[in-house]
Amino acid sequence: MKIGIIGTGRVGSALAYTLVHRGIGDELVLYNRQQAVAEGEALDLEHALAFTQRRMEVTAGPPEAFAGADVIALCASRPLPPGESDRRLLGPENVDLCRELLPRFARAAPHACLVILSNPVDVLSYYAVEQTGFPPERVLGCGTLVDSARFRAMLSREVGINPFDLRAYVMGEHGPAQFPVMSSAQAGGEHLENTPARQAMFREVVHAGYAILRNKGYTSHAVAMAGSLLIEAMAFDTRQTFPVSQRLDGYLGERDVALSVPAVVGRGGVRKLLQPGMNDTERRLFREAAESVRDAIRLAAGGPA
Repeated sequence: MKIGIIGTGRVGSALAYTLVHRGIGDELVLYNRQQAVAEGEALDLEHALAFTQRRMEVTAGPPEAFAGADVIALCASRPLPPGESDRRLLGPENVDLCRELLPRFARAAPHACLVILSNPVDVLSYYAVEQTGFPPERVLGCGTLVDSARFRAMLSREVGINPFDLRAYVMGEHGPAQFPVMSSAQAGGEHLENTPARQAMFREVVHAGYAILRNKGYTSHAVAMAGSLLIEAMAFDTRQTFPVSQRLDGYLGERDVALSVPAVVGRGGVRKLLQPGMNDTERRLFREAAESVRDAIRLAAGGPA
């Protein structure tokens, strides 16, 4: 499998290292607007490969070097203004950045799947479908995958069950309008009750990303690991279920928006969208998340929120 990474900053370099360390893919191509940065990263990773049992070719190059790529990961982003943590502020500039970059990569690799790790991920997932010309199932935003993993980790400590055996999704916006689908949360077929303590855990999840931003200025490791899981699912056609940001066309009545929903991911991208059971409150929260992201989409396009 040939994998390409657009942007070798903190997230892109963390993803590249994770792919090399886990031995995912046969060929890895890096792109950065500063070519020397991508070349340095590729050389560093080649040295790292000497400590592994896996053969992989790591190179750096222009968009044309991505020809024949099976998966392309978008990690390029403008920086957040100092002291800010609202991902929406990145919308207008990152949409413009993607408008400049993505068509070039789509022409080089017209059959690739695009995995979006940059923020605001739902907004970029929405616009990337148009900017690449790819069908929605081949454009996957990392969405609430990290949020869901954090929530499961917290639940795991409370119930004493391995987080991989818990089924609890965070859906909606990768942002303030996300919500846990407790109606469908379960382990071993046993329902996990929606208790005040578990809602408090979820509120910690919502603020976790902001705490990392406040303390170290950026997030990188968890989102890189999440991106590598999506790429691995496509590389080996594992057909695992992940909550990823998808441009929707009728899912629970929502259209013309991108939101995180449970999706079966395998070769070729999203194989199927799943609809967990929800109560009336959760359906209302899903609609509110859709409106929140539509506001962000309009804001990114220069219109009124």
